[in-house]
Amino acid sequence: MPHARVGLTAGDPVEVSLTYTVPPHDGHPMRVIGFTLAHQDPQADADERIAEAAEAARAADTAVVVVATTERVESEGFDRTDLRLPGRQDDLVRAVAAANPNTVVVVNSGSPVELPWRDDVAAVLLTWFPGQEGGAALADVLTGTHEPGGRLPTTWGSLADAPVTQVVPENGELPYAEDVFIGYRAWEKRGRTPAYPFGHGLGYTDWTYESVEVDASTERTTAKVRLRNTGDRPGQETVQLYLARARRTPPARPAGWPASRASRPAPGRAPR
Repeated sequence: MPHARVGLTAGDPVEVSLTYTVPPHDGHPMRVIGFTLAHQDPQADADERIAEAAEAARAADTAVVVVATTERVESEGFDRTDLRLPGRQDDLVRAVAAANPNTVVVVNSGSPVELPWRDDVAAVLLTWFPGQEGGAALADVLTGTHEPGGRLPTTWGSLADAPVTQVVPENGELPYAEDVFIGYRAWEKRGRTPAYPFGHGLGYTDWTYESVEVDASTERTTAKVRLRNTGDRPGQETVQLYLARARRTPPARPAGWPASRASRPAPGRAPR
């Protein structure tokens, strides 16, 4: 449908004229034509908006910037061509971080995105796509009422460094030449360091790993890990154990694969 943008000021009359030929719809029980006429407020220049945000951040104790992807960027129906945040969001974060060192960036995305400014901000909080209660949950985490206890189920890095990027079939075929070496396994095999590895995650307290005991005397090997919450508040830690073959023999296998469980101790306790 044709559209046009016209600069107007308050009080200016607006006349809209549109002619559209409706194609025949044979076989429909009713002949109905629906249309929508919408308007949009004047949009400020992107540079002006970024400058305004930076100025507000400069006068604040802490700045919170929310960045995101949408269904237009990532979906199950198509492959992404890059891992960048859409629009000028990276420029926004850089400007705010330059104005206020206490900048927290909240990332709403359903899969990895590049965060080229990650070393310039105080913290990065990944909320995925949180839903309608996301605002309340975010407020609880930012104010310290609840701890961000999640750990990454994916590996985050730049697309240029990603070991596996071939996803487009050629002549109708897409060979899986990487075998089982995808995700964190591919990064490890290629010797590349991602921005955030599989299993990464921080909380609001500190942990000390004191010991690990492995018992292989029975058919089922067990491991007991002793850790202590050495911080000043309750928290949650996910103990990550990675299994590996004693001997590297064909077929090719990763150097390690995870087997873990979570514990939720109170301050000062050292559960197993």
